[in-house]
Amino acid sequence: MRVTISARHCEVTDGLRERAQAVAERLAELSPHALDATVVFDATPQHRTVELRLHARGRKLLIGIGQGSDHRTALDRAEEKLRVQLTKTAKLRQRARHAAPRSRARST
Repeated sequence: MRVTISARHCEVTDGLRERAQAVAERLAELSPHALDATVVFDATPQHRTVELRLHARGRKLLIGIGQGSDHRTALDRAEEKLRVQLTKTAKLRQRARHAAPRSRARST
C-alpha cells in the first residue's frame, strides 16, 4: 500500500512521519483491498490538524480528521475516527455475508 505524507503551513519531523506511516499501515490492515493512504498535517495559530484519507478498491474514500494542541495528539484523534468508520463498515460487510439467502418461490 502506498502512503503519502504531506504538510501544510508547518514542518513535520522524521519521527512524526514514521509514526504517521505506522498508523496508516495499521488502519490499512482493517480494510481489505487498501490501495493508498494520505496523511496531511496542517497548522494554524490556534491548533494543529491531521487528516487521514484511506482509499480502498471498490469503496468510497474514508476520511478521519483530528485536531489537537500538537500533531501527535491530532494524529491519534484522526486515527480513532477512521478506525470507527472502518470497524463499522467491516461489521456491515460481515452481516451481509452471513445473512440468510432468500428463498425464491416460482409461480407457474
